[in-house]
Amino acid sequence: MNMKKYLLMIVAAALCLYGCQTQECNRVIPTPTPERPAGQTDVLELACAPIPIVRVAFIGLGMRGPGAVSRMTHIPGVEIIALCDVEQENTKRANKILEERGLPKAQEFYGDTSVWRKITALPNVDLIYIATDWKSHAKMGIQAMKDGKHVAIEVPAAMNMDEIWGLINTSEETRKHCMQLENCVYDFFELTTLNMAQQGLFGEVLHGEGAYIHGLQPYWEQYWNNWRMDYNRKHRGDVYPTHGLGPVCQAMNIHRGDKMNYLVSIDTKAVGNPAFIKEKTGEEVTDFRNGEHTCTLIGTEKGKSILIEHNVTSPRPYNRMYQLTGTKGFANKYPVSGYALDGGEIDPEIAANHENLNAHDFVPEEVKEALMEKYKHPIVKDIEELAKQVGGHGGMDFIMDYRLIYCLQNGLPLDMDVYDLAEWCCLIPLTEISLDNNSAPVEIPDFTRGGWNKLNGLKFAQ
Repeated sequence: MNMKKYLLMIVAAALCLYGCQTQECNRVIPTPTPERPAGQTDVLELACAPIPIVRVAFIGLGMRGPGAVSRMTHIPGVEIIALCDVEQENTKRANKILEERGLPKAQEFYGDTSVWRKITALPNVDLIYIATDWKSHAKMGIQAMKDGKHVAIEVPAAMNMDEIWGLINTSEETRKHCMQLENCVYDFFELTTLNMAQQGLFGEVLHGEGAYIHGLQPYWEQYWNNWRMDYNRKHRGDVYPTHGLGPVCQAMNIHRGDKMNYLVSIDTKAVGNPAFIKEKTGEEVTDFRNGEHTCTLIGTEKGKSILIEHNVTSPRPYNRMYQLTGTKGFANKYPVSGYALDGGEIDPEIAANHENLNAHDFVPEEVKEALMEKYKHPIVKDIEELAKQVGGHGGMDFIMDYRLIYCLQNGLPLDMDVYDLAEWCCLIPLTEISLDNNSAPVEIPDFTRGGWNKLNGLKFAQ
């Protein structure tokens, strides 16, 4: 496909998206919104009683879990009560982390795929931290809240609309926190850029872009029971959207003054993953559902746009894209990190020693560094160095865990709520519907069920 034809297809999809802004447009595939159960209210800015000592239990100790256990040992006021995994070897490995940190060993649960149920039922636990395979995330989270626990769930926290509404309804019913463990919103560049956007440095942000582009060939065989490849084989669409979408949604105040209305998806045929399976097993794969590359366009209530991409197959450098386009400035994370700003938007003290600053080029590196120092997000100022020492994707994993515990200890609303979880995960089922219907527009529900404009912008509790 030549570039001109590709651009025409994108324009056509965009016209379809923005030309169908009402329910009366019969080309938009509706997505049902169930009525809120009687007696329930939203959990916007939910605050619960402070928990000075947060007692944590971990479910899933394969790939992501051990790192989370390690990071939690560096946060004061955390007690690790229980460790759970199908494999005993994994619980023992996690307990060794506690021993090496001079902490008491946690109770171990292992042996089968239902043992997690004993964890959610424990009476001496405040928070359940879930890092299992995708397909078990939602059911564990729902049960944990029903058992009186706050819950933090690795990404994606839900894979279909039933799971999404189940998590929302259970959080609203139990008044328990349900946070998706989206670490990329805590990347230093993303946090700083969010603060810049909130301070008006980019003017009005009209367009955002995000992605998950990461060749997983070296890692496919590390997933327990091959669960990740199997999911891509059976499902089509953007099955891992949260890393790209989350930071963009925060900067664009989704369900805090704006909401996503519709999406349109387009993908390529599947090549790399069927070839990988054939190389490893000899199987000739003819039923692989997920395409090599998926692009999704989203239109918002306030007339803004978002582009999200997914590719875990092609031999490309890692890329989450992260891009904001505003009326007065521009931010970009990958492949080149930088800012472009109208000259008048740069602090005179920062711009003093530089000539011809304009939005046609990225600002010089020293100006970028000065801007990032000036607009460093308040939540990282006291823990930046510790975060870099503890690590986890350069420190953003630690900031994520630290903020979760900090908010629980102080009885504050969490940085991310269950509606963030729903919005960022809904691309998984809705892009599949769009693709299976010749890239038709699909409605994105208002997961707050009317509360999307009650809040005026995103604010992290201090």
